[in-house]
Amino acid sequence: MIDLHYAPTPNGWKISIMLEELGLPYQVIPVNIRAGEQFRPEFLAISPNNRIPAIVDHEPADAAGPFSVFETGAILIYLADKTGRFLPKETRARSRVMEWLMWQMSGLGPMLGQHGHFALYAAEKIPYAIERYRDEAARLYRVLDTQLGKTGAYVAGDYSIADIACFPWTMTHKAQGFTLDDYPNVKRWYAEVRARPQVQAGLGDRQVREGAVRRGGAAEYVRRRERRRWRGGSDCRPSW
Repeated sequence: MIDLHYAPTPNGWKISIMLEELGLPYQVIPVNIRAGEQFRPEFLAISPNNRIPAIVDHEPADAAGPFSVFETGAILIYLADKTGRFLPKETRARSRVMEWLMWQMSGLGPMLGQHGHFALYAAEKIPYAIERYRDEAARLYRVLDTQLGKTGAYVAGDYSIADIACFPWTMTHKAQGFTLDDYPNVKRWYAEVRARPQVQAGLGDRQVREGAVRRGGAAEYVRRRERRRWRGGSDCRPSW
């Protein structure tokens, strides 16, 4: 069993999607970041940077007791290595995936986060900051669009943790005032990733927002979602 300490943000969705893709048993432990729960000592013990998400694997490969991992890139690599999925072993293919994972961690996520903050949430609207981060966000969308045009498929070729890392941040495009019509390769990729049942299950955060703890995999979740007439996360709102 894996504990997922989680809030419904693009970074949180990365790991819930990954766990659904892998079919690993996990439980969601909600962290109310608006209430400051990320600063509690018990959370800092597993995530010293006081950021969600973080995981605790109760069945690590070394069988040496529970093992915690924080930072989304590190978590994705850990889970990929644990299961042998979504991160190639061959040197060149692995390097390509790692390049684009690091690109997301250092560029796409932070710049979209900054643009979202200044354009949507900052009490004082600062034109210089909004323009600066919008221009950089647009540049990064062009970089992603060019790469997807080269591969004709997913970010690094085959579906991988690079796609799982990038996708949740592109879900904020409408809120941030971008249209994927300007990025046709991103638009094609976005639709393909969004249609995956495991991605839809990983985005389904309503139970978390209501304070429940969800256990199990995608199939059970999809059944619950259909019974309650949820739309698999399409009602999710970006949160930074």
